Amino acid sequence: MSQSIIGQDKLVSRLILILLANGNVLLEGLPGLAKTRAIKSLAKELDCGLSRIQFTPDLLPSDITGTEIYQPETEEKFIFQQGPIFSNLILADEINRSPAKVQSALLEAMEERQVSVAGKTYKMEPLFMVMATQNPVEQEGTYPLPEAQMDRFLMHVTIDYPDDTSELAIMRLNRGEQMSSEKKELKEKLSPKIIFDARDEISNVTISENIEKYIVDIISATRYPSKYNEQLASWLDFGASPRGTIAIDRASRTHAWMNGNDFVSPDDVRAVVHDCLRHRIMLSYEANAEGVSANEVIDSILKQVAVIG
Repeated sequence: MSQSIIGQDKLVSRLILILLANGNVLLEGLPGLAKTRAIKSLAKELDCGLSRIQFTPDLLPSDITGTEIYQPETEEKFIFQQGPIFSNLILADEINRSPAKVQSALLEAMEERQVSVAGKTYKMEPLFMVMATQNPVEQEGTYPLPEAQMDRFLMHVTIDYPDDTSELAIMRLNRGEQMSSEKKELKEKLSPKIIFDARDEISNVTISENIEKYIVDIISATRYPSKYNEQLASWLDFGASPRGTIAIDRASRTHAWMNGNDFVSPDDVRAVVHDCLRHRIMLSYEANAEGVSANEVIDSILKQVAVIG
């Protein structure tokens, strides 16, 4: 993946981390920063299916989940035709281009790994991951994701411009791909079993009571910031839900495993906390007026909350 996505090492590592943590990801960045390319690159390396859904204002929920088709020649009369959500990796491209009703069609699949249609429940694939992208500019004609749906994403990953050296490498890579488009090498793809085996190992990563308390204290600081200082309290309207606690726990244990450790350190927690919380806290009018970002609020929380022990 790193060979085809240059200058976005954090994005590559985050996609792998979220896949191993059995979560969903929301990618946000300006056009052309390899959001879609990164997701397609991940699918190319795995022996599993990829469904790409282009979200538009005229999309219907049944276009995603599927619908029952009338078949008079069959005994049951109505046959369920699965939608593109029934795949391993789901690319929800520009998810904020569709209304809330369509966005909510993903909710049950993302949380419970199942879809209910016409009173029947259909299970998703064992390896299932929703990777949604959205554009922070061009907000005209878009529908911001509701807080309830944002909470279903394990991480909200933001992408920035690559540096000049990476930009040069990207230009050369694109030129090389155009020249060798007809000479694609066939290589062996990774079996999904590797992902499941890795998840089993991650489940054995230990986390001490002090680190557990550290995670809880961080979440508590988002809910009751007045306990720490008045400035932090003026920046926050609402804190993270218990899903935030679970997300940091899962992500930090996966981060520790990816770095070759069998225990979670405070550095593992701090490495994932921004991506786990930036979409779960609601900033106040004062914070927006002062130009304070969610990242800055989380930085302030990390400075206030200490590890005990």
